[in-house]
Amino acid sequence: MIRNLLKTGLSVALSAMLIGASPAQAQDKPKDDVTLMLNWYLYSEHAPFFLGKKLGYYADEGINLDIQEGRGSAVTAQAVAAKSVNFGYIDVTTMMKAAAKGAPLISTGVLFQVSPMSVMAFEDKDIRTPQQIIGKTVAITPGDSMSQMWPIFLKANHIDPSQIKTVSGDAQTKLNAVMTGRADMLLGYVMDQAIKLQDATGRKVYPIRFADSGVNQISSGIIVNKDWLAEHQDLARRFMRASTRAVEAAVKDPEAAVNAMLEAKPKAGVNETLLIGLKRSIELYHTKETQGQPPFRVATDNVDKSLDLLVEYGGIDAAHRGKASDYVTLDYLPKN
Repeated sequence: MIRNLLKTGLSVALSAMLIGASPAQAQDKPKDDVTLMLNWYLYSEHAPFFLGKKLGYYADEGINLDIQEGRGSAVTAQAVAAKSVNFGYIDVTTMMKAAAKGAPLISTGVLFQVSPMSVMAFEDKDIRTPQQIIGKTVAITPGDSMSQMWPIFLKANHIDPSQIKTVSGDAQTKLNAVMTGRADMLLGYVMDQAIKLQDATGRKVYPIRFADSGVNQISSGIIVNKDWLAEHQDLARRFMRASTRAVEAAVKDPEAAVNAMLEAKPKAGVNETLLIGLKRSIELYHTKETQGQPPFRVATDNVDKSLDLLVEYGGIDAAHRGKASDYVTLDYLPKN
């Protein structure tokens, strides 16, 4: 019987039976449990990762992916630095500030190469320029990426922080503060809070984008612990290969990406709103320097410009600036 099995090419099946497992289990079970911690509660820009998981791109690379929500880029950066999670998806400039102070962090790819950050108000408040923010109350979330960049935005636009009042709270608290009039504005992403605020009230929202107001920074990307990376280079390559495929699939079919996220996490949002947000997210994937290239391949010049802003406006001490390659490496991205 064994001879016949070998002759018919079923030796894998026999081996599997001998160890009490099916051929599929023996060959297809992902080898590495990997955790990706996001920058925030689930919203549109996270959908590609869920699509990649649903389509089996991570499993194809021997990865069993667990996607965890975050509570701000700074918090996720701390988790990656502590090796509590394998990968983080956060605002890369927030990581750069931590890395300049000694945190063992580096980005293996930048997805958002145009900043989505903004300070927004209802359109009927007629706040259109940074100078019109003076004297207003702004709702912020301490520790998230926008609160990290907010002082830079103010300084770049010659606004003293004492000229702005702030109220603090989580994502929903910020929205509630603006809806109830406790705050005039909030810090939010153009493809997230701006849409949620408009959907909840029926009132149009006007975002003042950081990118249009002197702070055009690279934004969301993948980060890892440098020491962990040195020991898991192959896993990092496999993860970035799967993530690249996931993003490319989401660009081709945003609706499928949103559906995949809602299938995994039904409370992530409303289909129509998430779809609008994802399409706005895709618009931020490339600058003119990287147009036509695969996702995550940020231009060195854009990283340098972000470093310059961080140095000029106090995020990084000039003595600890370093160079772009200290903060971002493209060595783990697919070669084609």
